[in-house]
This record gives sequence, C-alpha cells and structure tokens, in this order.
Amino acid sequence: MKTPKRLEPLLEDGLIDEVLRPLMSGKEAAVYVVRCGDELRCAKVYKEANNRSFRQAVKYQEGRKVRGSRDARAMAKGTKHGRKEREENWQNAEVAALFRLADVGVRVPKPYDFLDGVLLMEMIAGEDGDAAPRLNDVDLHPDDAREFHAFMIGEVVKMLCAGLVHGDLSEFNVLLDAEGPVIIDLPQAVDAAGNNHAFEMLERDVGNMSAYFGQFAPELRYTRYAKEMWALYEEGKLTPETELTGEFAEPEDAADLDAVMREIKATLAEQARREALRNAEDAPNDEPPTPPWMRN
Repeated sequence: MKTPKRLEPLLEDGLIDEVLRPLMSGKEAAVYVVRCGDELRCAKVYKEANNRSFRQAVKYQEGRKVRGSRDARAMAKGTKHGRKEREENWQNAEVAALFRLADVGVRVPKPYDFLDGVLLMEMIAGEDGDAAPRLNDVDLHPDDAREFHAFMIGEVVKMLCAGLVHGDLSEFNVLLDAEGPVIIDLPQAVDAAGNNHAFEMLERDVGNMSAYFGQFAPELRYTRYAKEMWALYEEGKLTPETELTGEFAEPEDAADLDAVMREIKATLAEQARREALRNAEDAPNDEPPTPPWMRN
C-alpha cells in the first residue's frame, strides 16, 4: 500500500520496514499494521485536532503536568502555540500511561517508540494471527465472563495503584487475545490523586465492565467494586494483591442532609415557641380577669 505521509519519517529512520495495511480509523487516530524486522506491530497515527471528532474535555486535562507557565497560559488562551501544546500534551498522556502501566504489569500493548505524533506499539493478535477482536465483538460463556470480569477488576486495581484511572474503559477499549483481555486507548487516562473527577471516572469504568460482563453473568451487575477499591485507595490500603469482595457498605455516620435540616428547623421552631411563651408570661396584664361564667 502507499505509505501514509505521517509514517514516512519512521521508514526513513528505520523504526519500521514496511507499512502493510490500515487496521482501523477512530475518532482520534488511525492505526496501521507495520512490519519491523520479523515482527508485526501497530503504528497509531494521531489525527490533528481539527480533524478529530473527539473533543478534549477539560476534566480529563485536570492534574496533567504542563512544561512551563508560558505553555499553560497559551493553552488557557487557546492561542496557536497553546493548541499545539494541548495537542502534544494529549498525545503524550497516552504514551506516558502505556509505559507506566506496562512497567507495573498491566496488560496493555507494549509501547516501543513515539515520534512526531505516531505511537509505535505491540500488535495484539487473535488466534488467526490477525488483530484480536474487541470485547464487544464476542459472545461469552457465563464462566468466561466471570473470569474476565475478575481479571479486569484486578487490572483496574493495578492501574489505580500506579496512580492512573483509564477514564474511558468499556468493551470497545478492550481486546481479547488467547491469553485474555488487553486494555487499549489511554489518551483519556487521568491522575488519580490530581484530578477531582478521578473517582467519577473510575466508577464509570468499573460500571461499564460490570454492565458488559453482566450480560452473560447477571450477578456481576450488582457488584460495587469501584467504591470498595476507592475507599481502600484513599486510606492508602489498596495494593495489587488486595482481595476485593465487590461489596461496599456506606458509612453509618454518613450525613442525611435533609434530615439534619429538618431537625434544625424543628429545633428553631420549638425555641421560638418557648421564647414567645416566656415573653407572654412576663408581659404586664392590665385587662380585668375573665368572669367565671365566661371561662371554659
């Protein structure tokens, strides 16, 4: 096939030997199968900001490091330089996440190199040697669904222990090879400690996994792994070896704001009533006493 222009520098630098075929084109990137020596790998070519349909939500950017204050100001103002920096920051987030997660043993495609907006990484192959299918393209036996769900919860825990939340985890962002699930597409990954929306995203990621695998094993829909692991994470007690139960009891002392407000209003009303009675008793009474025949 004709070599895409964005891949020409990788050919010139000897990082790839041949571009074989396009694999997929998504909202943020196009992926090609390339040959590197005797290995097949993937080259993920990020689309330019004005050619992408995916809009970078501000909440995903929160907590990400920017090189300098000038870059931060430019990004905030939306200048040409700022847009370029924001784009690089967005792309670098996935590269950094892949390297970090691969280092701690999370099943992600192994990253090899990143050059001019092109990420060179491992190709996840299926049993036929072609690209592995996504979870949403397979039907599962209930036992396999339970096994894969438990595995994915473990991977989410490993990610959280490494300080990251995927942010967009679903059956569309997980491949299934002969050894099990592989997590892909991480440009939305957020810093668990530095992003105020991290728990919200974690809960959505875990909920997506429970909903998908729950199609085949319905009991998985009622698990509460996200709150359980987040509570342990906040307490500094979560480790990759932590055994989770999928259950979570809300703290008994959790405040019921409506009940508290009702109690406060009732107390204030009672206080006002007693004060009115005291004032009435202390007030001078110049009226003649009521005749006995008029008393009830």
